Order: sequence, then C-alpha cells, then structure tokens
Amino acid sequence: MEVAEGRAQTRKELEPLLEEHRRELNGYCYRMLGSAFEAEDAVQETMVRAWRSLDRFEGRASLRSWLYRIATNVCLDMLGQRERRAMPMDMGPAVGPSVEHLKPLQESAFVEPVPDGRVIDRDDPAEQAAQRETLRLAFVAALQHLPPRQRAVLILREVLHWQASEAAELLETTVQSVNSSLQRARATIASKHPTEADVFTPGDEKQQQLLQRYLAAFEGYDMEALKALLAEDAVQCMPPYDMWLRGRDDVLTWWFGPGKECKGSRLVPTVANGLPAFGQYRPSGPGGAHEPWALQILEIEDGAIVGFTAYLDTARMFPLFGLPPTPPAA
Repeated sequence: MEVAEGRAQTRKELEPLLEEHRRELNGYCYRMLGSAFEAEDAVQETMVRAWRSLDRFEGRASLRSWLYRIATNVCLDMLGQRERRAMPMDMGPAVGPSVEHLKPLQESAFVEPVPDGRVIDRDDPAEQAAQRETLRLAFVAALQHLPPRQRAVLILREVLHWQASEAAELLETTVQSVNSSLQRARATIASKHPTEADVFTPGDEKQQQLLQRYLAAFEGYDMEALKALLAEDAVQCMPPYDMWLRGRDDVLTWWFGPGKECKGSRLVPTVANGLPAFGQYRPSGPGGAHEPWALQILEIEDGAIVGFTAYLDTARMFPLFGLPPTPPAA
C-alpha cells in the first residue's frame, strides 16, 4: 500500500502505513550494518524520525522513498561511529585445529546472523530466493568492505533494483556519481569472492534429506557419517573467536578433539540468512541437562556441507531466533 503523490497526507493517514515498511527496511539496514540488532535499532530510529516529521511529509515523493532516505541517513550515522564488521576469514589465514588459536574478540567485530522472517517480505518464491542470495553471510561480509555510501548504492541498485535516478535522488547526488560508485562497488565485491553456496529452498527434498542426515549424524556424533557430509574443502568458524579452519580433516579433528564435549548435543532446526541453521544444545556434563551452546549455520553446495559457522553468543542469538532455553522433548 502506498500513499498518493502530489498532496499532503494527514498524520492519521500516514501512521498506519509506516509499519508496513518495517520488514523491508530491516533487510536494508541489516545489509548496511551487518547486525540484526543494529538493524533493529536503525529501523526503530527511522520510525521515530519519520513519526516526528510526519507533519512535514508533503507527498511529493512516495512514503517508501522517504523512509529509505531516513533509514540511509540513520545507517550512515551509525557506520561513522564504528569499525566495519567482518567474518573470521577476513581477519587472517586459516589455522590448525588447536585451542591455542582461540582468541575471542568483541561481538561487534563480526557480521551477525539474522532470522529470515525479519527481513524477507515477498510472497513470490523467485523473489524470496533472490533475497536469500543477498542475505548469505559471505555476501553481507563482502558488503562491509565497501565505503558506506557505495554500500548504499550497491544495495539500492543491485538488491532492491532501484533506478539510478531514484538512488541519486535519495543520496542527493548525480546519476553519474551513482553509476561510478556502483562500478567500483561491483569490482570490490567481485574481488572478495564470497562462497558460492546453493540457495536454500525449504521445500527442496534433496536439501531436506541432507539436513536430516546431518542432524542425525551430529546428534549421534558419528564421525564417519559427518565425514561423508562435509566437502573436502569445508570451512568452519566460531564467532566470537577469530580462528577459522579450512578442510574436512581439520574440521573433524576439532569436532572430535577440542570440541568433543559437543557429543550428545541436541539440534533444533531454524533458518538464518537464507541458509539452514540449527540451535545446538550441549550437555552441561555427564548426564547433565542440555543447555544452549551455539547457533549453527550451514552452507551447502552440490550435496555437501561447505561452510559451518557456529555463533556462540546464545544469550542474544537464541531469543532473536525464537529458540527455547531448553530443547523440546525427544
């Protein structure tokens, strides 16, 4: 629903329309900021600023464009106050599977996940697939390498499919400047080579079968079954640690070495960043209760797991994804 152009709108007419844009604004701010929590803050600030300015909205532009202008300014303000977020793979080379390499950083150093339901707002399956592709952790991390205004241009033009003239008007610049920024942004993104994982389709039978095999193998902590599911060049990382591993052998050495206390875990399926994910609950000790341990996010390519990211900040991640404090009864 969009307001008519060319006349001032009353506050009563505009107020109910603001919330209709919240989800898509959340997706925009998430791609800009790389954090679901910061995106939520940015959208809330956008709504507050819009609310305060409703009496000055004259309807010469669409309400959607007006909100995106406010959201862009909010994000640019936030990005000017902190360092860029990244994934462990951006911070240094892969290391061996040893606890000596575990070096925790602040959560604000890392790109953080987002639930699909907070940012995907299209009913069309093809459009949903396109949105999932631009939510992948590798893509969002690559976006963070761009200067903030270039980042906004790329998202507006490539993800949201705005015209160059529309992006130029929003950013108060020229079409030539937008096109130049887009060209530089594309070159930067291409140089980062984000992982080309398959697009996750919840209704895909083959993907679901693979995920069921993974769930059974991980809960059973079956090394041979897990080995059969991992690609030879699989990558693992565990924010807030900057350590990351490359190669199936190193990943399995970690799981059955320093990570062996994960044996006996329970997994609860969810979805994050357009990718299959699980809430992992680890036993607190021999015979102990299961407690939140990690939000696992998997990347799949050609029927094998090529990426495994475990976010260990369960105090924030589990409520964000609606995961319960204890796993459901078997």
